[in-house]
Amino acid sequence: MNKLHLTEAVRTIKELMVEKADYLAELDARFGDGDLGISMSQGFTAATKAMEEEKDNQDLGIILRTAANAFNEAAPSTLGTIMSFMIMGMAKNLKGKTNSGLEEVADAMINGVHMIMEKAKSKPGDKTILDSLYPGVYALKANIEKGKKIAFKEALKAAEEGLESTKNRKGKHGRIAYYGEKTIGEIDGGAVVGVLIFKALMQYIEK
Repeated sequence: MNKLHLTEAVRTIKELMVEKADYLAELDARFGDGDLGISMSQGFTAATKAMEEEKDNQDLGIILRTAANAFNEAAPSTLGTIMSFMIMGMAKNLKGKTNSGLEEVADAMINGVHMIMEKAKSKPGDKTILDSLYPGVYALKANIEKGKKIAFKEALKAAEEGLESTKNRKGKHGRIAYYGEKTIGEIDGGAVVGVLIFKALMQYIEK
């Protein structure tokens, strides 16, 4: 992966978030303020633009750090901040690199997930985006030797299973926590975002 690949991958995520904005808003409105679709669309749009404007820089870490700052500024919401943590965690792993292999990408994504856990004080099982991101990134890492298509396919599968598991849990963080037991039986909107990220990456790889 180089700067071009990274930018195109993030652009693919942005396009899917824009496409699914209304669906995300509908999910979020059940227990939140309904801004999830707008937040993710604006965040990934800003991140993509920021990466495209880094014309003279090929350092993946610097490019991702720029994207994280742009995302956080454009999407001043809880999940917007959480996504900026993810991107910043990836940036730290890829600092100084102009090219990276699949294992380095997986390690960077794992570092991003752990930065979310550290900064947001949350963990898998709390009915958040981590319920899809965490199993997804570790499935990606576990299947590296099978090649990128299979690795990302397994990552998407694990993320989808993680999303489905959120139905059996009640929300513990943010506004959703106020609804307690009422959230059981509903999937988490943040976990849907995690699945969409892997789905978009799979689309990018396939094309």
